[in-house]
Amino acid sequence: MITYTSVRELLLETYDSDFDLLALVTHYLQSTGTEYEEHYAKARKYLNRVLSLPELGAIQWNVPFPPTTNPAFTFVDLFAGIGGFRIAFQNLGGKCVFSSEWDRGARNTYERNFGEVPFGDITKIKATNIPRHDILLGGFPCQAFSIAGHQGGFEDTRGTLFFDIARILSDKRPSAFFLENVKGLMHHHGGKTISRILEVLRGELGYHVPDPRIVNAKDFGVPQNRERVFIIGFLDKQQADSFKYPTPMVRKAVFGDVKESTPVSVRYYLSEQYLRGLRNHKERHQAKGHGFGFEIVSDDSVSNTLVLGGMGKERNLVVDHRLNDFTPITNIRGPVNKEGIRKMTPREWARLQGFPESFITNAVAETYSYKQIANAVAIPAIEETGKLIIRQFMKVNGHE
Repeated sequence: MITYTSVRELLLETYDSDFDLLALVTHYLQSTGTEYEEHYAKARKYLNRVLSLPELGAIQWNVPFPPTTNPAFTFVDLFAGIGGFRIAFQNLGGKCVFSSEWDRGARNTYERNFGEVPFGDITKIKATNIPRHDILLGGFPCQAFSIAGHQGGFEDTRGTLFFDIARILSDKRPSAFFLENVKGLMHHHGGKTISRILEVLRGELGYHVPDPRIVNAKDFGVPQNRERVFIIGFLDKQQADSFKYPTPMVRKAVFGDVKESTPVSVRYYLSEQYLRGLRNHKERHQAKGHGFGFEIVSDDSVSNTLVLGGMGKERNLVVDHRLNDFTPITNIRGPVNKEGIRKMTPREWARLQGFPESFITNAVAETYSYKQIANAVAIPAIEETGKLIIRQFMKVNGHE
């Protein structure tokens, strides 16, 4: 039996610079032996250049999150990032039959974890090239669009990435969808953006959409204050009417639950000079009545929302007195602080988003790893909501 990593090495030797071709081939490999194999049949000629198809047989998927066998449902993963939605819905028994993500670094991390390269820019992918599926998933960006007149139906949203969701829903008619966005979507453009989105989903596409809900990740098992808008829709009215958003968990996790269990490298500790600058910056803003500045997350509290930029790391500093060697290993100005103040590690950020320990975070440089994790979804909140979507889907489709 050949392993996926063996096939991967052969593919990279031949097609390393062509991510879209690698997407086609890896989607084919994930679909072999299923009804979706023919959808990606064009991949065969490219595979034949690196090994004969009979050699493939049954691939041993030696990746952290192999494809689901005997799935209960299928889904597509749009604006996939590094795969948070996918982990949640694979945990629920689903099989991903198509993924798309434009950022090359994120595509690389996704491939390392799932054995599949997502296709690229969704705006350039025809709906006909996406296989049929049960559920559409996507965390799309918040963008404004023209709302004057609405003469063009959902065409009015052209130029936004929501348009691409709408055109795929129109063409493929999946039984359900799950969209995630920033909290600000609810008030974006004076509330006109969310109103237009709902008009398109309900009125023009014919989906039954319960009112969107702001869900906080800290209510579902991770110690991060992260509010996001969830938009759920069903083709079947009975499913929509019966759907309820998940109830927050009673026990709330704290940062101490995800803190590194062993001492971390001195490279994560702030220099005395940088820490002094952060304190001066915070004092200046406090004098002006602003709440800007660094924050220290205690072991018994929850983190602020993970973001990269805008002091995202500095608003999630921690105290860790386990460092013994204060010799700097990076080009910092001045000595390392003796107060134990450090940045969180990428693994701690991954845990704050609910990624399993087996998730590979170092497929890219550390700076990009922080960015990818910050842009991801909080998996437990997605999975708890997804569980209730699947429950409705299974009932109406006779599986319960």
